[in-house]
Amino acid sequence: MLEHGGKLREAAARHGRPLAEWLDLSTGINPRWYPAPPLDPAIWHRLPEEDPALAAAARAYYGAPAVLPVAGTQAAIQALPRMRAACRVVVSAPSYAEHAHAWRSAGHDVHEVAFDDLARQADMADVMVVINPNNPTGAVVPPASLLEWHARLQRRGGWLVVDEAFGDTAPELSVATETAREGLIVLRSVGKFFGLAGLRLGFVAARPDLLSRLADCLGPWSVSAAAQRIGTTALGDRAWQQAERSRLLGEGERLHALLGRHGIRSSGTALFRWWPETQPEAFRELMARHGIWVRYFGEAGRGIRLGLPGDEQGWERLERALADWTQRKETR
Repeated sequence: MLEHGGKLREAAARHGRPLAEWLDLSTGINPRWYPAPPLDPAIWHRLPEEDPALAAAARAYYGAPAVLPVAGTQAAIQALPRMRAACRVVVSAPSYAEHAHAWRSAGHDVHEVAFDDLARQADMADVMVVINPNNPTGAVVPPASLLEWHARLQRRGGWLVVDEAFGDTAPELSVATETAREGLIVLRSVGKFFGLAGLRLGFVAARPDLLSRLADCLGPWSVSAAAQRIGTTALGDRAWQQAERSRLLGEGERLHALLGRHGIRSSGTALFRWWPETQPEAFRELMARHGIWVRYFGEAGRGIRLGLPGDEQGWERLERALADWTQRKETR
């Protein structure tokens, strides 16, 4: 298994601090999740029939011509490489490590390429995978550039896969509306912006023929009835989405400013901030002593990613821990 955010139980056991006393900033997930509606108890008894209302709500929310609901975008990340013969795959880096891992595990020739070097790769790759906005750095690619890269790939029968898991607070970056184009595949997640990571619900936007092949690959009953019901409600709740998007943009700026006051120049999205850190292990351990769990990047792009605290108490804890870090650095 690759290293990811979360694993709070492991942190609690390692540091001898009860689970309830931790502030988990390691995932970049909205700390204020969408209030799930009550469910009919019978939903747990029946096999989950496909509800067309979910796909309709997703098409309206993402502006995509066709979508396939999946059990979290991780399911699609693992399935898509099995739908092509071995080929040259370029993945933006550093980024969500499961993409490169999945393509490599399926026997493809994988090249991890820095964002600044992606433009020229469209003439050398069969598949390009771009995370936009990027996780963990927050780097972005304008939609016009993505569509130009796609056109170059598609002339050779290639794919452009765009992972927009953190795109809900920057909808202007999305190319989901363009997925009627052959070979353009967009992944979207309900876990990040809606704060419903445990629901295991995501969507793939692409041409219907590719979605049909993907559905066959994933098999029946891939999305639970509960996820379908809750997802349909969340995707249709425009008032909640508008208020939450505004709140998260403000809190993202607050985190950026807080880090800046402690000499940390960060990049990121409304949901997380990231910076290259020369001592990521030391930072993680100091934060852990304050009961704060962060996302640490070791050999791959050494740095730290921080998500948003969920309340004022959490902000105050983070402020104290950062002050401790600053003081220790100054006294070295």
